[in-house]
Amino acid sequence: MAQPDVPEAAAEGALGLDMVLVDAARGPLRRMVPPAGTALRFGAALARQPGTLARRTGELARELSLITLGRSELAPGRKDKRFADPAWSGNPLLRRAMQTHLATARTTWELIEDADLDWQDDERIRFTATNLVDALAPSNVPVLNPLGWKALIDTGGKNVVQGLRRMATDLAAPPRVPSMVEPDAFTVGEDLAVTPGVVVFRTDVFELIRYRPTTDTVREVPLVIVPPTINKYYITDLAPGRSIVEHYLAAGQQVFMISWRNPDERHADWDLDTYGQALLDAMDAVEQSSGSERVALQAFCSGGIITAMVLAHLAAQGRQDRVSAASFAVTVLDWARAGTVSALMDEESVRAATERSRQKGYLDGAQLAEVFAWLRPNDLIWNYWVNNYLQGKPPPNFDILFWNADTTRMSAGLHRDFIDVALGNALTEAGAATMLGTPVDLSSVTVDTYVTAGIADHLCPWQACYRSTQLLGGESRFILSTSGHIASLVNPPGNPKSTFQVAGRTPADPEEWLAAARTEKGSWWPDFTAWLGDRCGGQVPAPTELGGALEVLGDAPGTYVFDK
Repeated sequence: MAQPDVPEAAAEGALGLDMVLVDAARGPLRRMVPPAGTALRFGAALARQPGTLARRTGELARELSLITLGRSELAPGRKDKRFADPAWSGNPLLRRAMQTHLATARTTWELIEDADLDWQDDERIRFTATNLVDALAPSNVPVLNPLGWKALIDTGGKNVVQGLRRMATDLAAPPRVPSMVEPDAFTVGEDLAVTPGVVVFRTDVFELIRYRPTTDTVREVPLVIVPPTINKYYITDLAPGRSIVEHYLAAGQQVFMISWRNPDERHADWDLDTYGQALLDAMDAVEQSSGSERVALQAFCSGGIITAMVLAHLAAQGRQDRVSAASFAVTVLDWARAGTVSALMDEESVRAATERSRQKGYLDGAQLAEVFAWLRPNDLIWNYWVNNYLQGKPPPNFDILFWNADTTRMSAGLHRDFIDVALGNALTEAGAATMLGTPVDLSSVTVDTYVTAGIADHLCPWQACYRSTQLLGGESRFILSTSGHIASLVNPPGNPKSTFQVAGRTPADPEEWLAAARTEKGSWWPDFTAWLGDRCGGQVPAPTELGGALEVLGDAPGTYVFDK
């Protein structure tokens, strides 16, 4: 299916960090107010620089005078689509409104720079400022935005009725933000998640899908994909031509997929050990189905945290030879300065988060979607505010955004354990965390690893992903892809804009790695399949019976993917 022209930034921010570090229950208004201590330190830092404060105020006053007189040359950036309509520059009133907003925003960012706060306070103030500045943009005001007026004329006022109807629907239930995609835009099993395969194993926690080979011969060692524990697995199996699984099969790789169950209050006790045991159960099932005593693992986001801990568990038990290679995609194992999400953690939000999920038995994915949307308000809130409400138009159909809206819950036990591991940065210290009763020491993981990150990822900064190469004990190949959190993953060959960076070694300093890296054209997918092929044994005839020693329970995409 052809993909429409959708703002790339929306796709970048769609997934978000699926490990919960911020309280999703406090509401967006609370998140727009920085902690009192941060606000006081910001004010004190500026108060210590009265000359700087006076200079910035004077510069703003002079710019506002020029704007009033119509002499200001202030203009939006080329990529700022909020003011792309010619009316913003051609109409004197709209131009002045736009320039006033740009001048005020510029002064805001300059003052934050002048304050020179520590990284955590700086992130908190920028988060608050971003939300407030973006919300106050004149493009969000119905009586000012020319797109709304044009829609009013073109539709004879129907846009107002349609916009209000859409707003009422969106506000009726979480995540209470403008919809990024229509709920019926795609159908799982018909448009998405259509790669042929069968379910060969099922537990209360997951289903295991084995995909039908598309080549005459396959690599002896199968690949097991461990998806995130929030959202459905089919981020790896989107529309044909954009499916990671489809590409791996075409390269002659046997592929198995874990499809996590969508937990509810009955599964409140599922924790890291539950999911770690599930991965071991999946590996056992793969051996029964394929006959291979070894597997390769590729884990995404929070699935990577579980996978890393299970690898350490296997190493401690002397069973690491069960894994021939491992890959971690946009996965953070070291949370030191891991970006906005880490900066927004504090004791109050942690207590609220764990208590909320404990009472309900889970944390709702829709609440998480609200948090993540406010991390990129221009792209994920106000862009759709204008499109859906002011213009009364449906949002464009895009497979990634449909997948993102297909949220799942996180069990209370897993939510608690993820926060504990992150707050203590426990995976960076041997024995600070455990998996299935075994102390976790990531340096004992000596299998070769392939680590990927997105250069524009605002939720899992590439430098944080890079630090996994220093924690893990084996040889690592680090790939820095174009784009952000999601587009760096869904990056099929054929996109002329795609590139990735790679270097011959992984020094301790990520900036040193970047300075030595070379840029390769195209997608990292073929690079990964070549790397993986070197570690997955020789070629064997492709199996015709997918169950092996296991009973086939049904066709892909299985049943758990449809759980709401």
